[in-house]
Amino acid sequence: MRLASIAIVLTSAGLLSQCDSGALPESLGVEFALVDGRFYTMDSSAPWAEAVLVSDGRITFVGTTEEVMDRRAPEASVVELDGRLVLPGLHDVHTHPLEARSPIAGTCLLDGQETDPERFVRELRACAPDQRASSWVLGFGHSIFTLLDAQRPPVEILDEAIPDRPAAIMEETSHSVWVNSAGLTAAGITASTPNPPGGVIVKDPATGAPTGILFDSAGDKVFDLAWLPSPETAELNVSGLLEAVSELNANGITSVAEGRTYWRRDFHKAWLEAERQGGLTVRAVLNLWAYPGDTDTEQLAALAALHSSRGDRVRMDQIKVYSDGILINTTAALHAPYQSLLPGIDALTGLNYFTEDRLTAYLQALPQFDFHIHAIGDRGVHEALNAVERAGRLDHRHRITHLEIVDPADYARFAELNVTADMQVAGAFTQPSAWQDNEPLVGERAHPFVPLRSLHEAGARITLSSDWDVSTLNPFVGMQNALTRDPQALPSVHDAVMAYTLNAAYALGQEDLTGSVEVGKAADFVVVDRNIFEIPIDQISRTRVDLTVFDGTVVYRR
Repeated sequence: MRLASIAIVLTSAGLLSQCDSGALPESLGVEFALVDGRFYTMDSSAPWAEAVLVSDGRITFVGTTEEVMDRRAPEASVVELDGRLVLPGLHDVHTHPLEARSPIAGTCLLDGQETDPERFVRELRACAPDQRASSWVLGFGHSIFTLLDAQRPPVEILDEAIPDRPAAIMEETSHSVWVNSAGLTAAGITASTPNPPGGVIVKDPATGAPTGILFDSAGDKVFDLAWLPSPETAELNVSGLLEAVSELNANGITSVAEGRTYWRRDFHKAWLEAERQGGLTVRAVLNLWAYPGDTDTEQLAALAALHSSRGDRVRMDQIKVYSDGILINTTAALHAPYQSLLPGIDALTGLNYFTEDRLTAYLQALPQFDFHIHAIGDRGVHEALNAVERAGRLDHRHRITHLEIVDPADYARFAELNVTADMQVAGAFTQPSAWQDNEPLVGERAHPFVPLRSLHEAGARITLSSDWDVSTLNPFVGMQNALTRDPQALPSVHDAVMAYTLNAAYALGQEDLTGSVEVGKAADFVVVDRNIFEIPIDQISRTRVDLTVFDGTVVYRR
């Protein structure tokens, strides 16, 4: 019997009730047993099991089907899995669910493959009236290179499309924003406006006038003006977040870290309201955003006041801070200069949102938080590691994310400093076949790009995440890519699963509750349609989630 025809034994009646073909159980009851499965437990002392018992959302026994059937209570329901693979609930330690699905940000969705920005004019005119909860028109999706190749200043193109109200369209990586004249005026950006920390206002080299392209933190400041708290904003944020949570569950994800919790936009309140409403079916660790343009005294006090580690499903005990920008913008921080720079960028070795000294000060001033540090260039990574070392406390769960170019001299420091190496390889641009695309910017430093295997061999704790919606949310795409990217591939399927389960649970400070199938832990399970340990690794991305169980409750069934 395949999972598509799971049987539920109604033991109190002594009857076997067969579900219709294709159906899955809608509920499991307070007490239940999952039997005749192949549980990959992540428990090194007993890595495989056949069955589990669950009571009140917690695992009470792990063992063979016979042992579980002998121990089950008479009223417990029994689900026959027919040898199907079951994994612990998966974790995504770097994702942006609210940004990905809030209707506020997604009014105008542009095609990242479009090469002529003039073709956006008609589309932007059509979507502009749909904007909700903001006096601005907001959107997402174009490529920065489409604007850089434009035949006229990008601000003029956007002015033609949206002349009568401020507009800000975020580029597909989220590291630049396209703004019209009304938007520049609303933000107070003129020819004399200096670049903010971690950002660049691109200006015409002849006239000094802003071109409408804002790199990195310069664009963040505009979105802060446009995404203002209000009752309508709050409602849309919650509805978008709950939609995103449903997508997380459909991909087998039961725990997440929100990678940028913009607390000045009330993102944290949306999560808390979703939890209050009872619709939150993931454990969420919010990474409170450290604003690079804020004064330190005010911001440190505000972050400290927001700290919370006691939430049932929402915790606010991590800080998200950027060390640098991104490689394709030539804003990632490098030791040696770029071979070429994007128009408007004049810092030869990239830029810092937070310098090493300032990051060190934040780590020291906020010891109640773990830090999630964005670092893409080798200098950015080096300075982030230096800051952790200088802060002097290695009992924290700090992690550095992205890690696209890393100095080999820094590989061993991750294990030495207890810093988790978090990487995203679900995107095709991270695969070895695409490494050469970065050679015009950084030459041979483009090899290796995201040194996953090297960091693993150096003893670093590895996590894999999506950075959704920059890359696909599907963790099985990430697993496959992590295993097929020679010479920087993980050595085994176990290592890939570890990166999405027990290692990720440690990074989120909850390995005592989740990350493995063990007695006393939460009943978070993912039942999938094939055994990823037995199929060719280049087929793992085809895996489909059939059932997601969170805290003993079915939250998704295919």
